[in-house]
Amino acid sequence: MLLKSTTRHIRIFSAEVENNELVPSENVLTLDVDPDNELNWSEESLQKVYRKFDELVEAYNGEDLTEYNLRRIGSDLEHLVRTLLQKGEISYNLNSRVVNYSMGLPRVDTEGKLTPS
Repeated sequence: MLLKSTTRHIRIFSAEVENNELVPSENVLTLDVDPDNELNWSEESLQKVYRKFDELVEAYNGEDLTEYNLRRIGSDLEHLVRTLLQKGEISYNLNSRVVNYSMGLPRVDTEGKLTPS
């Protein structure tokens, strides 16, 4: 059975991707970061999210795979995304098909970068 956790910028599935399809798995979790491209990411900031994901999954090692546990991991990752945005490590993508300031209204800092207020 496919389990999932969906937040604004983080999606986690108990599945593998095969031929662009999700195939349910009891052994593999798939992470989709910012599927709507609402944010601008550097490779370093993406790696921070992936590393935190690995840490959180490891912390649940040995526990049952449940939607509740996936939601807890997803919420923790969503908080990390907000922190990265507030620190200016990522920014809003103004070219996104939908501009949604779900993590705070943007402001322009002294370097001309948009950050949440």
